[in-house]
Amino acid sequence: MKIAVLKEGGSETRVAAIPETVKKFAGLGATIAIEKGAGGAASISDAEFEAAGATTGTRDDVLKDADLILCVIGPEPGTLKGAKQGALLVGALDPIKRRDGVEAYAAAGLEALAMEWMPRITRAQSMDILSSQSNLAGYKAVVDAASLYGRAFPMMMTAAGTIHPAKAFVMGVGVAGLQAIATARRLGAQVSATDVRSATREQIQSLGAKPIFVEGVAGIEGEGKGGYASETSAEYQAAQAELVSGHIAKQDIVITTALIPGRPAPRLISDAQLATMRPDSVIVDLAAEAGGNVEGCVPGETVERHGVKIVGAVQLSRTLAADASALFARNLANFLIAFWDKDSGAPVLPDDDEIVAAIRITRGGAVVNERLKTAQ
Repeated sequence: MKIAVLKEGGSETRVAAIPETVKKFAGLGATIAIEKGAGGAASISDAEFEAAGATTGTRDDVLKDADLILCVIGPEPGTLKGAKQGALLVGALDPIKRRDGVEAYAAAGLEALAMEWMPRITRAQSMDILSSQSNLAGYKAVVDAASLYGRAFPMMMTAAGTIHPAKAFVMGVGVAGLQAIATARRLGAQVSATDVRSATREQIQSLGAKPIFVEGVAGIEGEGKGGYASETSAEYQAAQAELVSGHIAKQDIVITTALIPGRPAPRLISDAQLATMRPDSVIVDLAAEAGGNVEGCVPGETVERHGVKIVGAVQLSRTLAADASALFARNLANFLIAFWDKDSGAPVLPDDDEIVAAIRITRGGAVVNERLKTAQ
């Protein structure tokens, strides 16, 4: 089996393989061809890939006769000319937003596997690209906030007086939120956090942060579908808005992470609430690409409203290219190795497997994923 690894375009800094995973694939009997310069932005040279057992070449070279194509972001279909019928395309393909691309993959005879649709089940944890990348994004959100905040995070007791610790508030306690809590705590901030899922209260406390929850109105018991939150009642939303309004006025740093799969991001902070915050406070909105949790957020930009800096964070894991690539590449390798058949020397993907059914988008010239069909 020949595995092709593509060089990403645009602002993408990550790469879908690292020398470690190249060695693993080679150990299974595969040949690996990597587009020249693919790892440059992630501090991996062509020579390092070659030392691990890969060959390097042009895109045409690596695609020729490839059975499996690894990518970070779904490539433009026109850049895959020469890929053979039936080849597997594995990466973050954004199927709903890039429906035209999905149709083109099907027309080209590719079997596209959207790794961001990996089900959140125990045996798929090591394959979950959303979790691995969100973990880094939660960390980087706090680091970016600290760089913009004009004061120190920790308490400092000096001969010249005491510097009081920054107050940080994390809204949404998924993977990114938990890492944001941990990072803000490590930097010395006083941290509080909230979520609509009642099960997260203990998680917040376990990290040494203060849970801020609506009392007397039911939110979501346990976890939402796939580990994500789902929408709450109008009564809960009103109670939460009132609670947040009183709390957010006292905060210096706010990190928002709330997402609902397939829906616009919920609005957590209004312009009126922004106006109550202290000037020079910082908000990092990790849901910017999905419409934003914060009113006035602009994806990819830092704007100021009422003296508050609002960071419209976009793909923060890209700013940690080496680590993000390592985690992403291991996710892909863990998935492929789990389904690798030694006799055929290739991954075998059963139709009735829960993981395969969730991530297989196209096959045999057609769009086959039920989730994508219902989104039409």
